[in-house]
Amino acid sequence: MDAVKSKRMPRAVRERQMMDAAVQIFGQRGYRAASMDEIAELAGVSKPLVYLYLNSKEELFTACIRREAKALVDAVQAGVEPGLPADRQLWDGLRAFFVHTAENPDGWAVLHRQARTHGEPFASEITTMRDEIVTFVTGLIGAAAREAHHDPALPDRDVVGLAQALVGAAEALAGWANETPGVSAREAAATLMNFSWAGLENLMNGRPWQPPA
Repeated sequence: MDAVKSKRMPRAVRERQMMDAAVQIFGQRGYRAASMDEIAELAGVSKPLVYLYLNSKEELFTACIRREAKALVDAVQAGVEPGLPADRQLWDGLRAFFVHTAENPDGWAVLHRQARTHGEPFASEITTMRDEIVTFVTGLIGAAAREAHHDPALPDRDVVGLAQALVGAAEALAGWANETPGVSAREAAATLMNFSWAGLENLMNGRPWQPPA
């Protein structure tokens, strides 16, 4: 009886095991190639149990996207300490992003490659995650720019394009860094910081580049 009880796990723990296995399989094999049999075997459970807990392959994949997206957003937000200089906040946010994507390559593959290429409803989940990160980065840049200009009314739309570009560059660079041996999270973050900060600093100090007339 004690042996039977020792094998029982709380539902949340068992579900996390299945989700961990699903992220690994989806990340490495892709959504279409992944099978529920593989996920069940890796999780050490029966396939009917996976269906009982997570209903269907589509719902399981959606749950994986949501979990990995929340973990990424939380990591970026937690990495930034309010009150520090603007360049330090941006550096900390970028470093948190690249550390998380490097430490969770299967989760990043689910978000960056798999979910984007299989249409709805998966693409909408990625859009939601990306909007959260862009909003956060816009807030960082906008707050610094308003402080530099001493203008509390400076609208976010003046910097949201830069936030979109920065997030897009970070996504592309994370994919490259994860596939290139020897590239550390710190190196990837420094590369993007060097690429972006000169332009952001000029903008915040009222020296934006202007295209030719």
